[in-house]
Amino acid sequence: MTPPAEHIAVVGAGAAGLATAIFTRELNPARTVILLDGAARPGAKILVSGGSRCNVTNTEVTADDYWGGKRTIIRRVLRALPVPSTIAFFERIGVPLKEEGGGKLFPRSDRSRDVLDALLRAADDAGVTVSASTRVHAVTAGSGFTLQTSRGPTEAGAVVLATGGLSLPKTGSDGGGFGIAQSLGHSLVPPTPALAPLMLSNGFHASLSGVAHEAELTVWYDGRAAERLRGSLLWTHFGISGPAALDASRHVLRGHLQGRRTALSVSFVPGESFDAVDVRWTARAAARPRTSVRNALAEELPASVADALVAHAGIASATLLADFSRTDRRRLAHALTALPLSVTGSRGYDYAEATAGGVPLEEIDPSTMESRKCPSLFLVGEMLDVDGRIGGFNFQWAWSSGRAAAEGISRRR
Repeated sequence: MTPPAEHIAVVGAGAAGLATAIFTRELNPARTVILLDGAARPGAKILVSGGSRCNVTNTEVTADDYWGGKRTIIRRVLRALPVPSTIAFFERIGVPLKEEGGGKLFPRSDRSRDVLDALLRAADDAGVTVSASTRVHAVTAGSGFTLQTSRGPTEAGAVVLATGGLSLPKTGSDGGGFGIAQSLGHSLVPPTPALAPLMLSNGFHASLSGVAHEAELTVWYDGRAAERLRGSLLWTHFGISGPAALDASRHVLRGHLQGRRTALSVSFVPGESFDAVDVRWTARAAARPRTSVRNALAEELPASVADALVAHAGIASATLLADFSRTDRRRLAHALTALPLSVTGSRGYDYAEATAGGVPLEEIDPSTMESRKCPSLFLVGEMLDVDGRIGGFNFQWAWSSGRAAAEGISRRR
């Protein structure tokens, strides 16, 4: 019978937990690995990710694609399983990947179910014991660990916390792992939703629901630009969504949490300054005086956006460029480059794809993911104060941190 010291308990069967369990058994075939999850069917978040297609990773992943903890620590963790090794791993378990826009890598089948099924098969092949419908209520440390579960207590020599954050609670993420980590000596960076749609109150979005275009969002803290995020912006009935808005959400919400004077603005001409836009419209008026301002604007933006911008700037839609006053032109240039958006909040964890905040990275050893507060405790994935931008980066963090933890466990005796 395997002594408890050789038992490895992985709590949470999401992406990070499955990766940790698989790699741990492959590197430590003499040890037993049990994967505990409160859901009857593990991996629900994998199934709903990427529009049920699962954006597994990205062709290029660096520490600069993440926020939260120190990038030097993030960089070390990512080295444990770089992108080429991730692609090879999924190929090995029967999920070849294909590239789409922005370097996003999806399963060739376009089915997240295939990703989850392959991971569960790989866990079974590696000899991982998956215990579904087993919720872990508490973990206490002594000579080993005792886990109080919905099926009774169990002993382990090492514990991996992979319970995720608070995003998409319908998939089973309720932040319970944060409380367990705190009970074992860890602190917590207060969490907020990340990659969440934002709600607006200023009405500009009201007539634009369903319209998408390239844009640049700027997050302002105390009057200074803190982040500039470029990508597709989707206007909705409640506000904004799409990659640019989702990436901006964590910065807006963190700013509010930290008590900063936080603001958000949008540029409809990414990369162009106010002066450049003003000069361009001056030249356009000289070259095409009989064209209306609205029609000229609709040549570079969706017609509904052109209508909304002209109305916002207080310009009559029939105004010709020949009659475009300097005051109106500059008002339009301001709207094009820095239109203020009044954010009232986000759609919350129910719609967030990730969680910002968590256990500080300084409290783990990045080469092993082992806790600096509690020996033989390991933390991976969304448990930690790391969140990536949209595009497969959060999944890559799950695979890499899982691999790092497995290597750490294999080195620990």
